Amino acid sequence: MSTPDTTGSNDSARDASLSHLPDHIRHAIEITPAAGTRERIIDITTLGRRTGRPRRIEIFFYRAAGTTYLCSGAGGAATDWHANLLANPNFTFHLKNGTHADLPALATPVTDPAERQAVLTEIVADLNQPHDPGTIRPTRLEDWADSRLMRISFRPRP
Repeated sequence: MSTPDTTGSNDSARDASLSHLPDHIRHAIEITPAAGTRERIIDITTLGRRTGRPRRIEIFFYRAAGTTYLCSGAGGAATDWHANLLANPNFTFHLKNGTHADLPALATPVTDPAERQAVLTEIVADLNQPHDPGTIRPTRLEDWADSRLMRISFRPRP
């Protein structure tokens, strides 16, 4: 597995899973460090690992190295959404602020230490932008070391 380029570029050419999406949806996903908190909030619907029932929650998404991620945040506490995606990686990514779309997606756990380090470094740097009104900062990379981290790819509709 290769380590993502962490130059801060959000070049959609690197994330081929966005290529089938309309421009306005792709733009809503390709947030940059200039994005505010509201632009980072989505819902996801997973299938419960025990019940098999749909479970919808609100969560932040992140962009790093031109790719979309879900992350449990500082502290790395266990989360139901992460356990559900480990059991069934197919889920729905719901854009809801400004642009509305329900997108079929696939989650892949990020376990490679070098990739985790690169991605978490970029996420933390993004969150520490002085203009971001988010409530997650200030934050330190070491606080995020145990975070659950999933790389997201967007699937064409069947």
